[in-house]
Amino acid sequence: MLISPLRFFFPYIVVHQYIRAMKMYEFPGQTNYYKGKVRDVYTIRDKVLVMIASDRISAFDVILPRPIPFKGQVLNQIAAYMLNATRDICPNWLLEVPAPNVSIGHKCIPFRIEMVVRGNLTGHAWRTYNSGKRALCGVSLPEGMKENDPFPTPIITPSTKADAGHDEDISKEEIIAQGLATGSDWAILEKYALKLFARGKEIAARQGLILVDTKYEFGKLGNEICLMDEVHTPDSSRYFIAEGFEERQSAGERQKQLSKEFVREWLIANNFMGKEGQTAPTMSDEWVNTISRRYIELYEQVIGEKFQPAKVTEEETRQRIIESIGRY
Repeated sequence: MLISPLRFFFPYIVVHQYIRAMKMYEFPGQTNYYKGKVRDVYTIRDKVLVMIASDRISAFDVILPRPIPFKGQVLNQIAAYMLNATRDICPNWLLEVPAPNVSIGHKCIPFRIEMVVRGNLTGHAWRTYNSGKRALCGVSLPEGMKENDPFPTPIITPSTKADAGHDEDISKEEIIAQGLATGSDWAILEKYALKLFARGKEIAARQGLILVDTKYEFGKLGNEICLMDEVHTPDSSRYFIAEGFEERQSAGERQKQLSKEFVREWLIANNFMGKEGQTAPTMSDEWVNTISRRYIELYEQVIGEKFQPAKVTEEETRQRIIESIGRY
């Protein structure tokens, strides 16, 4: 496992508030600005998107109280790596990465759904299964499964894409009936999602990981369906450590994983699931450090390279973005 030298500097970083608090920019030709849960998105002449990955972190569709150092850079660089590694499967939105936490790409008309692909019975799928249900998003789940068991073949369990609040489970039939995608569009989305998941598992396997589940977002550029947003990042995916997986599963032990699920589990243990009336628990410096280290660990394991912290100022980032959008 690659260990980043940054681990020794986290107390200093947190104490001195070394956190990229991205402020709102103004760019030439800017026609829109949208602040998402974890990204700031600028539209240029209704054709190009500037997506800035912040250090904000969300869980249960709620932005947590404190940002996580280097999270935006980790997500952006993993996503760019994966988008470039899957261009032979389907077209995607990315044009270039002018700064460590910035991506620029085509503006697509998004499908208002997320294509969630699951290879194992984990997370939300396990919680549903453990409650006694044997169907998720219209997909039948086999009897006799244990938590983290692999499905016979990967399944797709879509969800609606909410601008605010909770995403909701939805079936293929409901998607088509509600006009969120046509039958022919769905066939393409399904094909792309399963092929992307297979490629993601191949990439993960080379690094000693198992890609357990993930989500993909798609949109249309003209008549062409394109992959959008982040791909195979710790915010959108869950990874298990491959070594010892079968032994841990046979013994009924918890799997070693690299994902954001540990944040959700901590929140659940502190009586928070994003429900009305609940307040997110206090995040200590130590806990913020832990989350950041876990993100960097996933970067180094998935990419197979040491993480290099950004040394780009806000003004340098702005100038790089302006130069990039000038080309498009």
